[in-house]
Amino acid sequence: MSGLDAEAVVIGTSAGALEALSNILPVLPADFRLPILIVVHIPPDKRSVLAELFRAKCRLAVVEAEDKEPIRSATAYFAPPDYHLLVESDLTLALSTEEPVLFSRPSIDVLFESAADVFGAKLIGIVLSGANEDGSKGLKAVAAAGGVAIVQDPHEAFQAAMPQAAIEAVPVARVLSLSSITEFLQKV
Repeated sequence: MSGLDAEAVVIGTSAGALEALSNILPVLPADFRLPILIVVHIPPDKRSVLAELFRAKCRLAVVEAEDKEPIRSATAYFAPPDYHLLVESDLTLALSTEEPVLFSRPSIDVLFESAADVFGAKLIGIVLSGANEDGSKGLKAVAAAGGVAIVQDPHEAFQAAMPQAAIEAVPVARVLSLSSITEFLQKV
């Protein structure tokens, strides 16, 4: 799949998230046709400023995800601290306080797996910089469902462990620089 028939994008990142996302999200147009669902590992006891920060930099709408919220195109949704973000079959978002996965809540794997169940081959999954292996199982689910699996080149990532684990789990993943990821998304 080229990504042209995609219906959603999921992005997972951790250490190095601000730099990586700052190279992608602000470049996307206000009328970007896909929703973007994002998990960034953040401390559970801190208020997240990610949505505010990116809202100021981006042309597309940026919000912190809310439970039962309908998924809209041209919107980037950040998982709130201490909640897993999931996609429901009725194309709404769900927040969960289920157990952390790989010590993380929100978990990249949880988002990617639920999105792969709903969107199947019409999903683009992207794993960016991070220091653990969260996202590798989820990206495997995206690829298994026929979706596009993309991984940030570990050589340019602030932390290479997460991209490297994703590449090992999904050998068919496209390994791209941040600028190439942005170019790919601009063509969908």
